[in-house]
Amino acid sequence: MEANNTEDSTMEKQAKLTRLIEQFSNQDGVQSTAIPSLHFVRSSVTTVPIYQVHKPALCIVAQGRKVVMLAEESYHYGTSDYLVVSVDLPISGQVIQASAKAPYLCLRLDFDPHQVLDLIKESNFSTSPVGDSRRGLYVSQTNLTLLDAVVRLVRLLEKPQDVPVLAPLVIREILYRILQGNQGESLKQLVMTGSHSNRIAEVIQRIKQDYDNPLRIEELAKLANMSASSLHRHFKEVTAMSPLQYQKQLRLQEARHLLLSESVDAADVGFQVGYESPSQFSREYARLFGLPPISDIKRLRMDQDQPTI
Repeated sequence: MEANNTEDSTMEKQAKLTRLIEQFSNQDGVQSTAIPSLHFVRSSVTTVPIYQVHKPALCIVAQGRKVVMLAEESYHYGTSDYLVVSVDLPISGQVIQASAKAPYLCLRLDFDPHQVLDLIKESNFSTSPVGDSRRGLYVSQTNLTLLDAVVRLVRLLEKPQDVPVLAPLVIREILYRILQGNQGESLKQLVMTGSHSNRIAEVIQRIKQDYDNPLRIEELAKLANMSASSLHRHFKEVTAMSPLQYQKQLRLQEARHLLLSESVDAADVGFQVGYESPSQFSREYARLFGLPPISDIKRLRMDQDQPTI
């Protein structure tokens, strides 16, 4: 009986979250809110894959389904799941279940890893001093306590005067619930100073900072205090790709952004993001996005109503 009551309560909270997101999302796309780190995503149609470098965030789908691709891995999640991205990762996301009557509705709560680290320090969470590297993205099952906190956060939007005082407290509770989850150790390892995952997070920031420069594995290994082979192994554990593959993703996504937002020559953009050969740039661009640069940008411009998810 108690299990059934819990299931009913979870469904009720899920339905409440759906109604609240609908209340504050009246059009397709990403909606900002009075809580700076909180965003809503709505899509009344299924989408093509949308590429981005996803920053650390919690994503909860209230209605519909989505698939996220990280390198060759796919992560499906819907109304009974939540997704956590704990380090900057180049991904693609595709809404695979949505309609005008039942649009895809999602909540995204951005967070800073330092928030998580402060919470760990102030709590009684047990943590391994080093631990194995963990993937920087995972899907886990939503539970009632997490949903309850998320609903309370969204309801604060109905009383904006309460947001400055109460929102930070509820966000801390949400992060606490994530750390309590069955994959919370993955998030812990990525923020714990000295862990393999945390050192890889530092390497990721360096690659992002210098993405248009040649990749120097020896310098990155020194930064991480690892051998080159150890760096490669732990980097792939966290990101599902090698440092070079990660850099390529950054370069190509930035190139696509530049081509779409500016009237620039494809070859010039290739040089701008670090490629020395226009043919190599075009070849790798087509491998990732399905078409060479000019053809891809024409296709995107023909579909300007495509929401950014």
